Amino acid sequence: MPREFSRIDRIGDQMQRELAQLIQREIKDPRVGMVTVNAVKVSRDLGYADIYVSLLTTEELTEESPQVRDSLAVLNKASGFLRGQIGRAMKLRVTPQLRFHFDTLLGHSRHMDNLIREAVGDKPAVNSDEDPGADGSTNDPERDV
Repeated sequence: MPREFSRIDRIGDQMQRELAQLIQREIKDPRVGMVTVNAVKVSRDLGYADIYVSLLTTEELTEESPQVRDSLAVLNKASGFLRGQIGRAMKLRVTPQLRFHFDTLLGHSRHMDNLIREAVGDKPAVNSDEDPGADGSTNDPERDV
């Protein structure tokens, strides 16, 4: 019977939790801001870990935004420190090199949501003011008899 999650997936999940805490508590640079660690993808040989982060702001950010570039530069510069802390916390024999990337999935999902709202409109999918049994019929075959 195969395992539900591979060891690489479990390492990535644990690394995501550890990185979220480390970035929040240990990185004191004001250029970082509110960073969310969305995903961690670890290579099969544990050589590299790609960390996808997003920034919490009120404006729409892209990879070319100065705020994003500054935050990624600070995180990539602190990757050695973070790697050492993760190695101690997770007790791994081999700790992967950390590479930080901006996660554009949030921007794409907002764009798709706006397109769907434009196409469908703001009407609800199910009308809540209709009573399903108002005409006396139900979907229960035993009660319709």
